[in-house]
Order: sequence, then C-alpha cells, then structure tokens
Amino acid sequence: MLAVHLVSFYFAKLKEDQIKKVDRFLYGMRLSDEQLKDIMVRFRREMEKGLNSETNLTSTLKMLPTHVRSTPDRSEKGEFLALDLGGSKFKVLQVKVSEDGKQNVEMDSQVYPMPEEIMSGKGSDLFLHVAECLKDFMQKRQIHKKQQPLGFTFAFPCRQNNLVDGELISWTKNYKARGVQGTSVVDALQKAVQNVGGIDVDVLAVVNDTVATMMTCGYDDQYCEVGVIVGTGTNACYMEELRHIDLVEGDEGRMCINTEWGAFGDDGSLEDFCTEFDRDIDLASINPGKQLFEKMISGLYMGELVRIILVKMAKKGLLFKGMMSDSLRTKGKLKTADVAEMEKYKEGLSNTKQILTKLDLDPSEDDCIAVQHVCTIVSFRSANLCAAALAAILTRIRENKKVKRLRTTVGMDGTVYKTHPQFAKRLHKVVRRLAPDCDVRFLLSESGSAKGAAMVTAVAYRLVSKRLAIDETLAPFKLNQQQLQMVKQKMRVELECGLKKDTHYTASVKMLPSYVRGTPDGTERGNFLALDLGGTNFRVLVVKIRSGLRKSVRMYNKIYAIPLEIMQGTGEELFDHIVQCISDFLDYMGMKNTRLPLGFTFSFPCRQTGIDKGTLISWTKGFKATDCEGQDVVDMLREGIKRRNEFDLDIVAVVNDTVGTMMTCAYEDPKCEIGLIVGTGSNACYMEEMKNIETVEGDEGRMCVNTEWGGFGDNGCIEYLRTRFDREVDEQSLNAGKQRYEKMTSGMYLGEIVRQILLDLTRRGLLFRGQISERLRTRGIFETKFLSQIESDRLALLQVRGILQQLGLDSTCDDSIIVKEVCGVVSRRAAQLCGAGMAAIVDKMRENRGLEHLEITVGVDGTLYKLHPHFSRILKETVRELAPHCDVTFVLSEDGSGKGAALITAVAKRINSAA
Repeated sequence: MLAVHLVSFYFAKLKEDQIKKVDRFLYGMRLSDEQLKDIMVRFRREMEKGLNSETNLTSTLKMLPTHVRSTPDRSEKGEFLALDLGGSKFKVLQVKVSEDGKQNVEMDSQVYPMPEEIMSGKGSDLFLHVAECLKDFMQKRQIHKKQQPLGFTFAFPCRQNNLVDGELISWTKNYKARGVQGTSVVDALQKAVQNVGGIDVDVLAVVNDTVATMMTCGYDDQYCEVGVIVGTGTNACYMEELRHIDLVEGDEGRMCINTEWGAFGDDGSLEDFCTEFDRDIDLASINPGKQLFEKMISGLYMGELVRIILVKMAKKGLLFKGMMSDSLRTKGKLKTADVAEMEKYKEGLSNTKQILTKLDLDPSEDDCIAVQHVCTIVSFRSANLCAAALAAILTRIRENKKVKRLRTTVGMDGTVYKTHPQFAKRLHKVVRRLAPDCDVRFLLSESGSAKGAAMVTAVAYRLVSKRLAIDETLAPFKLNQQQLQMVKQKMRVELECGLKKDTHYTASVKMLPSYVRGTPDGTERGNFLALDLGGTNFRVLVVKIRSGLRKSVRMYNKIYAIPLEIMQGTGEELFDHIVQCISDFLDYMGMKNTRLPLGFTFSFPCRQTGIDKGTLISWTKGFKATDCEGQDVVDMLREGIKRRNEFDLDIVAVVNDTVGTMMTCAYEDPKCEIGLIVGTGSNACYMEEMKNIETVEGDEGRMCVNTEWGGFGDNGCIEYLRTRFDREVDEQSLNAGKQRYEKMTSGMYLGEIVRQILLDLTRRGLLFRGQISERLRTRGIFETKFLSQIESDRLALLQVRGILQQLGLDSTCDDSIIVKEVCGVVSRRAAQLCGAGMAAIVDKMRENRGLEHLEITVGVDGTLYKLHPHFSRILKETVRELAPHCDVTFVLSEDGSGKGAALITAVAKRINSAA
C-alpha cells in the first residue's frame, strides 16, 4: 500500500516539476487578466481608428463595411445557391428555405478540392475551377436550365462598396493567386461562369465567412449579432451602429462590420506580447509582418508554433534528453489536429506518446507531460487572445446600445473551435470574466458559412421585396412640385370663392370676416381680461398694456382643464364651466369687482357680423357640445355670466386664435399681417382688402379674414391627394367628411395617420414581425408628440425603440428605421401642404396690392410648428419655392393667442373711441 502511495506521489511530483519547467520556459505566453484587459483597450482603440475615415488607413483593424444591414428575421423563403471559398477545399450548396411558416432549411452540398497549384497560380484559373465545380453541382441536380440566385462566401479581406461589389485587399491562409488583389471577386466569378457556359447564376451577395457564420446562427437565434471564426484563420464581425461608420453614408440603422482582426498588432502594438516563437513563425510564413494576431491564434499556425517550441526546448536539453529527429525539424510536421489530440482529457498523454513516436522520437513519461503542457499553454493563449478581442467587441455593442447588461449571441465556427477539446470552454470562461456585464450565448454554426451566404442572399431578397412594398405604401405621401403647385392653385380658387357672395356658402374655405380692421399701432393701453379656448385646456388672462416710449405687455394667467365629458356634453354645461374658471381666476387675482373689457379667443369656425358677435358654424378638435352650433358664442358666454351672477364683464371682441396670433406678433412687427396656427388644429388668417370681401359692406381699408382653411377639400377638390389612411382616419373621427385639409396637416391627426400606416405594414408582415399589439390597435395611442420625438436628429435608434416600447411595440432596429421613415413622410407632407396653402395666401396679397415683390411677416403658433424638429423648415422651403416673388418672414408667437385677444380688444377700444 505504501508503495502505491509513493508511486502516486512520485508521478504527481514529476508532473508538477515538468509543468513548472514548461511554465518557466514559456512564461511570456501565459497572460494574466490585467494583460488581457490591456489588450482589450488596445483593440478598442484600433476599432475606433478603423471606423474613422481619417484614421482607417493607419489602423490594423480595417473594420470593413459589409453592407449587410439586417440579420434574418425568419420570414425568409426561397431557393438559393451558395459558394464557400476560403481553405484547401470549397463547398457548393443548394439551400431551400421553406414557405410554410415552419422556417425549415433544407441543404444539399458537395465539397470540391482546391489544389495547391490553383491556390498559388493565376487568379483566372482559380475562378475557372470554381465555376466548373459549380456547373458540375448544378447539372447533377438538374437546376442549370434557369437562373439561380447565389451567395458567395469569400473568406478573405475585401473592401465592399455594396453587397455585390467586393474587391480583394490581400490573400491570407496560403492563398496567393495572381491578378486578383484590387479587383472585384464577383466580376471574376461571373466572367468564369460565362466562360464555362451552360449555367446562369445571379450573384446577389459576397460575404466574409464570419458574416456568413453570424447569419447562419442569426437564423436560429435573433439575438446573434457577432460572428467569430477560429479555424485555419481567425476573424470576427459584428453589427455596428451606422452612425459610427465613417466609411459609408447614412446614420440610421446598423451594418455588419468585418473587423479583419487577424491583422491586429501588425503595427507593432502587440510587440510586448510577442515571443521569440511567434517571431520565428512570422519570419517563416509567406507574409512576414502581416496577420500577426492570426499567427498567435489560428489553426494554420498552432501546430507549427508547438513544433518550434519543442525544437528549442530539445536544443536546450529540456526535452527528449536533448535529442531531435529530422521529422521534428521539418516545418509542418506537427499539425493543429495533433495539438487537439494531445490535449484530450483522458487519452491525451497516450496520444502525445503516439504522436511523438510518429515524429521518430523516443519520449519519456516526463517528456509527454511537458509536451502536453506546451500544447495547453499555446492553445490557452490562443483562446485568451480571442477572448480579449471578443470581449472588446461585446463591450462596444453594450455601450452602443446604452444598456447596463447586454443579452447577445455569438455565432462560432472553425475547426479549432469545433474540434479542440478545451478551446471553446476556455474561450467562453475568459470572455465572461472580461465582459461581466454581457450575458453571452455561444452558438455553434452547424451548417458552416455557406448556409450563411445563402441566408444573406435570402435576407437581401426579403429586404428588396420589403423595401418595394414600403415604398409603394408611402409613395402617395411624397408630393412633387407639380402636385404642390396644384394644391396652391386649388387653395387660391377656394379663397376667392369664400370671399364672394354667390359662392361663399359652397366654398370649402369659408373666409370668415373677423371685423378686426387694424393691427396695433403702439398707442394701445389699459388692463384687459382675455379668454383662450381652443383645445383641452382653457386659459384665463389679465393683460396689462402700456404704451409710449417704454411700451410693454405684462400677463397673468391660469390654465384650466376642459374634461372630455364637458367637451362633449351640453353647451350650457360647457359655458357654465368656462364661467366657473373665470370666477376662480378673478378671485385669485382679487379683481371680482372690476369690470374689465374682455377679448374672447374662440378657436373654432364662427360667422361674425361684428367684432363682438360670432355664430359657431361647427365644432372641430374633438369638441361636440350640443346646442352650440348656429348660436352666438358671445351671447352664450353672457348668459353663463348671468346664471352665475357673481361678476360682470365688458365683452368687446370674439376672435379666432389665428387672428390673436397675428395681433400678438403685429405688436412687435408692423409687417405682420398673417396669422398661422399649426397645432392641434390648423388654420390661417390674413389682412384682406375690404373691396374683395363681398360678404361685408364697405370698400375702404382692410379687414382680417379667418380663412378656416381646415375645411379645404371638403368639397372633394383635393380628393386625389388623400390616401386610404387619410380616409380611415376621417371615417373614424367625430366629424367624418369635414376638415379634410386639417386632418392631413394638424397635430390632432398626424399620429393617428402614422398608427394606421403601422397597422397596415404590420398586418402585411413588414413590421414588428407581423405581431399587432393591443396598444397598436388603440385609437389615439400614437400621439403626434411621438413624431416630433422620433424624428429628432439627435435621437439614436435605441431611443426610438424606447419610445416604441412605451407603446407596447417590441421593435427591432430595422423596425425603428421604418417607423421613423413613416413619421417623416407623414409630417413632411403636412408641412408641404401647409406651405402650399400659405403660398396661395401671400401670392394673393401681393397681387391684391399690385406689387412685383411682397415683403411680409407671418405670426405663427401651435405645438406642431414649435416642437417638431423639421416641420417649420419644410414649410418655409415650400413657401419659398411656390411663391418666389414673396419674401416671407415667420415669427413665432411666444405669448400665444390670449395676448392677441387683449390686443384686439385694445385696438377695438381705440378705433371705437376715435369714431
């Protein structure tokens, strides 16, 4: 028993001694976590340089854009061919992706040899060989008689201008075919196919093998956004935010970047981690000084690296009693597959003895232990280096997404990763240690990278058909110059009809006289009460106007809510609520016993017979209070005040909010003679010549006309512009068939138009994976404020996804891009239509005044105009294009239409006292 223990102790001691001996000899190859984190920092720095157009040429990581913008979403279908070229053999596949909704992928493949003389011969011969093998494959399967879509996995560094244009930068992995570098590999393949004859293929994509691996795994796991190969060579790709890729145009979405990480360190940045053995490997290679990171990691070099170490150890008498064989001295005699065999858990030592014996060596037990440990250190360093680079990529993805923890999947392929018994486990462990905030799943690509090329092709097919469907859906919203000119002309016709007695009642633009005959002249003064009703909020103000050299306007106000049940109850309830709010405000201001002149901003279509008389024509903006339409709103307000019997007011003027906005801006700018509101609703007013207003007596001077242009088109004159989505929104509204122009231009409806489009695209499987959430089915859930947020230039797609998630919409990056595009076309059309309407007004004013050139100011208010990031710019551009003889300045009304109501009251008092 004692003897057994002694033998066991002796063997353990022997093993420990041998391991220590190897550790001392290979101390430079054993990397601590601190060293690996240092490598991560260097790798991140090179990534940044590679993505930047100014520093890309100096970076060892070329960060090549692949023009692959999307991973599979499992809606792909069809039949595709794939080629996989990148080693001593290449593969041809036929891939069938099912159409039955089960996402089945059937593959039929054949492997063809790539002779060494072809790998190092003429480039034309190489591609001719590939084409002949492709022809053989197609003829055997009788698929050569019609054109076949093909994806080409080309596992070498390529600079791509698009998905089908890849120029070879440099050969790797012992390939050195002449005349290919700097040329298009797809052109070379297609030329060879033509020369071979008898087959017809349409190459839709050329991709790197890492990209293909990512796409293969991405079909099975939609979280897959990284592809890594550790085989004959090594490389990685990942999905990068497009806004960070200087080398291609565009900021929206993501694109797969082929890092070409094999060249990391070619600038000497890894010199302190390179050993004498690495330098020997490099000097003996066909590309000295290049692909240094790959030479420390990949299967092409791992076996040779171990052989060189064994030779040096033997020379120093540390192995084989200082004896060497010719086989051990021969380059390439020890394969990476041998390294894997020697590291097997149970039979590793016996395998080591067999392999060394085949090399004509006579290894002792301690030699076998030492050699096995050499293999472990070399392969462990390989896994560590891969882990550091991969952890750097994962950390970048997490930071790009601005998340505390990243859930992601890495697609893996390559013989070293697949066949080495310890490599995968070591890699996984170190990655998770170096990137603790990343929950990483490693998914083995069972089908190889050729399936990935087919998947890229399938995705390209899907994206093309999806793009066509989306373009077709959104095309009616994209208005050209001719269409906008037509809108301007039709608006002009309706303006004229609304002013004439004979056609006023049939015109869709009512052109309501406001009885406001002048703008402020600076002499207005006094204290005024103002009311502002036009949406779900109601405002009461006291406005103190001072004239003279130091003219000023001071305002005190409170905002009150108008509950939905009041908006849609009876008229008496509505005006009682308004009077209650006034009473509360007067108490708040301590002015209950003061009889102030009052201006009432009432932002709904009214027919006025005087400045203090306004008959409601129809409710808009969601109001439906009964017994109001056809009634004088001033009388209804007076009746409400009488019922409460707490105070009395001098109601001087009832005005539209556009008129109030114009007057507010005119107080500062005498050229302001137009008011525009683009908020919950949309409307405009302007100063018209009295002689043109047939519905009012008198020919002298001017009067402000409230166009009520929201009803433009209610007579069908712009029906050709309305889309099926506009009609859907109209039919579901409280006033179907009315305010059609407003429903295409105002904040109350734009979000609902967007929701209808998103619903349609989702039903057709073009958005949100075809899954319609209950939130998306809910009317009004997509508020117009979301358009403003989503279209902000400063907003990353990640934040867009956050907004959509608040709405219960689980979007991908591609979904977010489409939603942003939908918002953009809807809001752009709204701004253009408003611009066309405004162009009609300013051109009419110019012609009224007999001017060749008009300089005029428009006072503007409304949340859509104020808050949307692009609306005001597009509106101004449209006016400039459609009314080139008018110099139009837009001034934002900071104080709103309540101040305008007070100013109108003051102007009316001034004019009345003068009379």
